[in-house]
Amino acid sequence: MSQTQPMPFIDLAKQQKRIREKLDHNIKKVLDHGAYIQGSEIGELEKRLAQYVGVKYCVGMSSGTDALLAPMMAMGIGPGDEVITSPFTFAANAEMIMLLGAKPVFIDIDEKTYNINPSLLEAAITKKTKAIMPINLYGQCADYNEINAVARKHGLSVIEDAAQSFGATYHGKRSCGLSTIGATSFFPAKPLGCYGDGGACFTDSEELASKVRKIMNHGQDGRYNHVVLGINGRLDTLQAAVLHAKMDIFEDEVKARIRLGSDLSRKLKGITEVPYVAPHNQSVFAQFTIRVKNRTRFTERMSQAGIPTAVHYPKPLHLQPVCRSLEIPSGRFPYAERVADEVVSLPFHPYLDDADLDRIQKAVSMALGE
Repeated sequence: MSQTQPMPFIDLAKQQKRIREKLDHNIKKVLDHGAYIQGSEIGELEKRLAQYVGVKYCVGMSSGTDALLAPMMAMGIGPGDEVITSPFTFAANAEMIMLLGAKPVFIDIDEKTYNINPSLLEAAITKKTKAIMPINLYGQCADYNEINAVARKHGLSVIEDAAQSFGATYHGKRSCGLSTIGATSFFPAKPLGCYGDGGACFTDSEELASKVRKIMNHGQDGRYNHVVLGINGRLDTLQAAVLHAKMDIFEDEVKARIRLGSDLSRKLKGITEVPYVAPHNQSVFAQFTIRVKNRTRFTERMSQAGIPTAVHYPKPLHLQPVCRSLEIPSGRFPYAERVADEVVSLPFHPYLDDADLDRIQKAVSMALGE
């Protein structure tokens, strides 16, 4: 790639070229049989994903957001209940909690991993608390040994928001299988992405899996027999066909993400603050996110060098207008607010080469120069 040609932030085209033959085959198969809703590819994919994660049950969902909503509905979470979660993430977690009439209770993050700080959990638990929803930010799992221990002590469920961490490991166990139930997203930019919206829930609980399966299909336990309040949360058969093709190469891509994340961190060390990965974790680097002091100047200079950037996320949830009713003032979660002011994500995907890494290193060094 030319040193002046803009670099893609995520290069889905290279991946598609690699799997195009299998994609065409899988999609044609769906077009031929015509079962666009709940076709056989769905069940086959669910078994494949459950086996990969190491859990008994997987339920395909229409999005990662619905994969957070359905478990809470299955747990009976509603008005008057509280769910403890992180203020430093995308809005989906607080959005779904509030949509059910429950209250998101935020606790501050660990400044190194950007995941929720387990030492703050106990102080946030009340008689109204029904669940804990940690976010595995940027591809790295939260500290589930600590989180699960607190949850067990207080009889709480843990919903693992693994939208950014599918394929990552924590103490050798795969993300999505670390708690009561795990939820992931197959949004195209995710480590395992489809070509539209998609997601899945993972659990070892037969009862919970059965409830989620009913909820995602309009609350039905059979055709036109609606036993619980549900949603249209089904994964499309065509998206399952795409995911089958991507799963064929996913383990190879995970290894590439780990290697490239380590390589880029090494190249940028001493230039800027690189992502911290806890010793017991393997991150899939859903985003490769650094921290800088003058972000506006940095991103402008990176753009001039043909290197795109993104900010995940510029405003913590407690300061979002939609959360104004929670009446949480600025300064309540200092780490989340400080990190939100400084983070910036660089181009990252499994198909970067050494020249790409060198180009990013050079651009970052120049952008941070006086």
